[in-house]
Amino acid sequence: MPLSEYKSNLIEEKWYKQWLENNLFFANPENSEEPFSVVMPPPNVTGKLHIGHALNMTLQDISVRYKRMKGFNTLWLPGFDHAGIATQWVVTRQLEEKGINRFDLGREKFIQKVWEWVPIARDAIKKQIERLGASCDWSKKRFTLDEGFARAVRYAFSNLYKNGYIFKAPYIVNWDPKDRTAISDLEVEYEEE
Repeated sequence: MPLSEYKSNLIEEKWYKQWLENNLFFANPENSEEPFSVVMPPPNVTGKLHIGHALNMTLQDISVRYKRMKGFNTLWLPGFDHAGIATQWVVTRQLEEKGINRFDLGREKFIQKVWEWVPIARDAIKKQIERLGASCDWSKKRFTLDEGFARAVRYAFSNLYKNGYIFKAPYIVNWDPKDRTAISDLEVEYEEE
């Protein structure tokens, strides 16, 4: 019996589930075919993707699927970024909605609240990526604060420091007095006086 209307949520979910069950996106390290890998720029764990994410993932997915169809052993590695300040702002807003000031809560309890939020946001983002039909290998998903990544960053940082590429010196730091944190140049709003 033909469908009277296209029910995307049912049809797309059915096919994506079938693709995953049949390991169509699994990159086998034992495969002898020429490898092709793409690391997904990890979205921040703020809970929501935007149209830029959808565009970027669509372009990556086109490339990955094309290479897979050409016989490459293809890995599209998904991941999530902890996004320190962006995640901090999301959790701060959630606390404020409950009448809680993060500074009154204290550093340790605030960090605990952030860590409670991370898996919720990560799961929501994963579902959004799946709804896009992204052909990434979820069995290999990563998080920027996974111990292996964190250890690699510490190792690289200490080597850069030992070799003089990173150094301590007096310089101006962008400081947000309201949130009591250092911020990047990208987050500073300059005004002409």
